[in-house]
Amino acid sequence: MSAPASTRRRRATDPALRSRAIAAGLYTAVSALLAAVAAWPVYASPAFVVLVAVAVPVAAGAVVLARWRRWSGWITAAVVAGAFTVLAVPLAVPSRAGAPLDILRGLGEAFSGVLLAWKDLVTVDLPVGDYRNLLVPALLVFLIGTAVTLASALRADRWAPVAVVSGLAMSGFGLFFGRTSTSAPWTLGPVSLAAPVETAIGVAAVLSAVLWLAWRTRDERTRALRRASESGAVALPRRRSRTDRRRAALGAGMVVVAVVAAVAVVPWAAKDADRRVLRSAAGPERQIAEAVSPLSEYRAMFSDARAEDVLFRVDAGAAAPERIRVATLDTYDGEVFRSSGSRRGTFVRVPSTLPAVEGREVRADIRIGDLGGIWMPTAGRLVSATFEGDRQNALADSFYYSTDAEAGVQIAGGGLVSGDGYELTAIESTDDDPATLTAPGDDGGISGGDNLRRWVDEHATGTSGADLVALIRLLRERGYLSHGLAPAAGAAAPVWTKDLPGYQLQPSASGHSLARIETMFQRLLEREDDPRAQSTNNYVAAVGDDEQFAVAAALVAHQLGYPARVVVGTRLTSSDPGVATCQSGECRARDLSAWTEVQGSDGRWAAIDVTPQWELSPSLEVTQQRDPENVTEVRPDTVDEVVPPDPVQEDNALNDDDKRDEGLDLAWLWPILRVAGISLLVVLILFGPFLAIVVAKALRRRGRRRDPDPRGAIAGGWDEYVDAGMDAGREPPRSSTRRELAEAYDTPSGLRLADDADRAVFSSRTVTADEASEFWRIVDDERRTLTRQRGWWRRLRAAVSLRSFLRFFAPRPTRRRPPHRDERGKRQRRRDTT
Repeated sequence: MSAPASTRRRRATDPALRSRAIAAGLYTAVSALLAAVAAWPVYASPAFVVLVAVAVPVAAGAVVLARWRRWSGWITAAVVAGAFTVLAVPLAVPSRAGAPLDILRGLGEAFSGVLLAWKDLVTVDLPVGDYRNLLVPALLVFLIGTAVTLASALRADRWAPVAVVSGLAMSGFGLFFGRTSTSAPWTLGPVSLAAPVETAIGVAAVLSAVLWLAWRTRDERTRALRRASESGAVALPRRRSRTDRRRAALGAGMVVVAVVAAVAVVPWAAKDADRRVLRSAAGPERQIAEAVSPLSEYRAMFSDARAEDVLFRVDAGAAAPERIRVATLDTYDGEVFRSSGSRRGTFVRVPSTLPAVEGREVRADIRIGDLGGIWMPTAGRLVSATFEGDRQNALADSFYYSTDAEAGVQIAGGGLVSGDGYELTAIESTDDDPATLTAPGDDGGISGGDNLRRWVDEHATGTSGADLVALIRLLRERGYLSHGLAPAAGAAAPVWTKDLPGYQLQPSASGHSLARIETMFQRLLEREDDPRAQSTNNYVAAVGDDEQFAVAAALVAHQLGYPARVVVGTRLTSSDPGVATCQSGECRARDLSAWTEVQGSDGRWAAIDVTPQWELSPSLEVTQQRDPENVTEVRPDTVDEVVPPDPVQEDNALNDDDKRDEGLDLAWLWPILRVAGISLLVVLILFGPFLAIVVAKALRRRGRRRDPDPRGAIAGGWDEYVDAGMDAGREPPRSSTRRELAEAYDTPSGLRLADDADRAVFSSRTVTADEASEFWRIVDDERRTLTRQRGWWRRLRAAVSLRSFLRFFAPRPTRRRPPHRDERGKRQRRRDTT
């Protein structure tokens, strides 16, 4: 048998190496299992299970083979890279597993995914399944992560703890690339634990790492004592000492306290906070924030220059949608209704398909005309979007969708251009009757002004969905459709009025600020108080279009306790004759409309049309009543000049004259304190033990220095010198004198400290406080010398080292006494007989 073969055989049969391999394999398997559980919500596909089941054994086999053949790290890395090349297409890009040309394309997508798929993974809605090459990051994590973890755990040098870093990184992949929302709280009686799945994965990952490190430390210590016993230096203890049991109990107690604190404190502190993961920072938020609100551009669509422009065409058959929504606007600042991009739900990239919900399936083939911009026409709850044309790949990569807002944006090349096309499959809800909703309560949005509140109080009969629908219907009946100001004298009627026979043009201003909406309700109230309106039964007074009435309806819904948002889009069909529809699938600019959607307590959103009527023209005059005449005596000699007040600047926002100083508003302080508290808690959990060690050393040093007995202070200074050397990595000789230890430390003033300490302890002369102070000054210099002899990392390790604390608990070495001459004779006779 050759020498290398015999060496491999001895290594395979060595019990110590075998136990280390078993522990390393168990820790790697646990890390891979936790990583798979954490990453399951990201993929939620059988293809992911197959990937994990194949990648982990392949990586482990490569490491075992490399260790058996005693290959270098570079050869092992090359083997793992070769395994990635072989497994990439069937496991990470299964859609390309087919013809040889498809396999080559799949390899190209796999290798490009090594760099690019990570970004794509945080921009696609979850679960991604086996969409395109998004399984490449998972293959890298489970192939390379398993190989690095197992290879590091099998090492016997100082690089072995790297296995903990890679093992925790594997679990962190699923947590950091996962959803922005956590798992449902786990409730057991009065106890409720937030984010139980994420907490369990994190605690299990950290606990497995701590247990493996503890076992490895104990194993190294046992093997070191065994080697010392074999050399005759010390006797190997037959059973665990009291100190060992105390150490084990202390370590277990610290682990239990840390787990309890993590499970009880962290979820409680973060239960109401938004979860921030990598996908939280990915998306088209910047483009949405920079884009002009479609509601602000609504009035411009009805100008003569744009009214006949075809924005897009919809080709649909029997499964045609009823509404095409261009944009969902969910936030209002009192000036403009716009899309928040994150208030209700973030916009994320869409995989091949989204989960279908209950409702009617609709299909539509949309071709973009003169629409432009980032707002992409969609329908209902999107299931899939298949892009066509020359830009289909760019459109697919830059399409973002919000399932909560049921709206999409397209940022490829700055947005949609003429000629872009795509086919939609979506689900339209069949349970969207707003009359069946119940009010969930105030959601904290912008409220209407005094005129709106007064009008609602006078006409609302309740807060049910039917009451809301009746209130909006009354608002539409008392409004009048107008898309602009009156044309110049002799000019032709606006283009948008040609489909409205007998229409009487009434001018109206654009804008949907609170002040503009308040003016509408002020005119409604004035008209309702006018006796002429009561005699003619003509209460029409509010003039505007969907821009104003959609916002007014949203504010009315909010007044009754309903969350509301505004949708800009078109209608393909409608039973309401007052709502414009697209003719023959061509949606022109003048076919645009806006409607309000309200949400009930069950989470359902329902649409309410808000377009005002145009058959009955408004009567804006108010009956004039003559003011009473009061005789006033004029006295010119006593008239004082009155300076008129400064003019009040008119603002587009609503001016509240009744504002009162209600004191300092500290509502902003709580989020800051909570974020600061959570951050401080995380820092304490991560760095608290190290900070505790530094503080404990400082207190120990302070107690030794301030010993009232100068002899005790000098003895404490010597102990501080010894402890500093041990923390810096020096090994003091066992049972050595002070001079021997100082010679082993080899510092400039070490021998002087040893002599001074011996004289202070053993001599009978009086030791003064000045001598103790001088001794401690030298100790401080020697401590700095011991730390400066090492690099920055070694100094940091010395600052948090526990060796100086544990040296008093270390078991005393038991020296074997020399054998008696009679015993030596007996041993010699036994050897001779054998």
